[in-house]
Amino acid sequence: MARVRTGVRALSAVLAAVLGATALAGCSSTGGKRAEERAQRAAQGRAAVDTPRWTVAMVTHSGSGDTFWDIVQNGAKQAAVKDNIKFLYANSDEGQQQAQLVQSYIDKKVDGLIVTLAKPDAMKAVVDQAVRAGIPVITVNSGAAESKKFGALTHVGQDETIAGEAVGEELDRRGKKKALCVIHEQGNVGHEQRCAGARKTFGGQLQNLYVDGTNMPDVQASIEAKLQTDRSVDAVVTLGAPFADAAVKAKETAGSKAEIDTFDLNAKVASSLTSGALGFAVDQQPYLQGYEAVDLLWLYRYNADVLGGGRPVLTGPQIITKKDAGALEKYTERGTR
Repeated sequence: MARVRTGVRALSAVLAAVLGATALAGCSSTGGKRAEERAQRAAQGRAAVDTPRWTVAMVTHSGSGDTFWDIVQNGAKQAAVKDNIKFLYANSDEGQQQAQLVQSYIDKKVDGLIVTLAKPDAMKAVVDQAVRAGIPVITVNSGAAESKKFGALTHVGQDETIAGEAVGEELDRRGKKKALCVIHEQGNVGHEQRCAGARKTFGGQLQNLYVDGTNMPDVQASIEAKLQTDRSVDAVVTLGAPFADAAVKAKETAGSKAEIDTFDLNAKVASSLTSGALGFAVDQQPYLQGYEAVDLLWLYRYNADVLGGGRPVLTGPQIITKKDAGALEKYTERGTR
C-alpha cells in the first residue's frame, strides 16, 4: 500500500505540474494578447487604459507659426490618446497673457497643467496658484531653474546652458572664430542662457544679435545687414528651426561664407543638413517633451509617480550633422522629430 500511495502522490504531482504549466501558459497568452490589444488601440487612436478621462492643459510661450510647438503638440496629443486624456492647448508669447491663459484653465479646474517658463517672473504667481488649488503642474522646455521653486512636479526639456555649451564646443571643432547668436525673442531667459553657454565654451568671439522673431523678413534683413558689414563672421547660430531658413537666405543675399547652424530640428532643417546648407543642429526632441509631460501627469494622477527626483528630465541636447540627418528625415516628415 505504501508503494501505491507513493505512486499516487507522484502521479498527482505530475498532473499538478502539467495543469500549472497549462494555466501559466494560458495567463501568459492572455497577458500577451491584452498587451497587443492595448498597443493596437493606441495606434488606432483609442485609449490604451481604462482610467478616468482626465483633462490636461498645456500653455506655452509660443508665437504664431513656430513649427517647434507643432511637434511638441504632436507628442502631447499622442500620449493623451493613449492615456485617455482630454488635451487642451493655448499659447502666447506675451508673459502676462500666457499667465492669464493658465488662470483660465485653473478656473476650469483641469486635472493637470503643463506650462513653459520662458518668462518666469510673469508666471510665478499663477503657477503657485495652480499648485495651491491642487492641480499638478509640469514645466517643459524652458524654466528648469525655476520649476522646482515654483512647485512643479518636475521639468521636461534640455538644460539651456548645457545646450549652449555644446554649441560652443562644436563651433570650436569646426574651427570657427567669430559667431552671431541670433535671439528672436527678447526677454526669453532660455535664449539668453543658450547664447551665454555658447560664449562660455567657444574659443572665438560670439556676439548676440536681437531680432523681431514675429517678423521673418525683418529677421532675414537684420542677419543680412550684419553679414554685409562684418565679413569676419564665419558662423551664425539661430535659436529655432524656422529662423535657420531666414539665415540661409540672408547669407546668400549678403554674399557671405558664414556657416549657418541652428537649435531645433524639423523637416526643412533635416533637408538642409543633408544638402550642406546647414552645418549642424541641436535637437532637444520636442515630441518627447510633449509626450513625456502628458504621460507623467497621467502617471501622477493614476499612481502618484514622479520622475526626476527633483532634477529635470533631460531630452537634449544632441548635435545633429549631415551624417545623422538622413536617418531622421522620415521622422521629421511625419512631425515627430
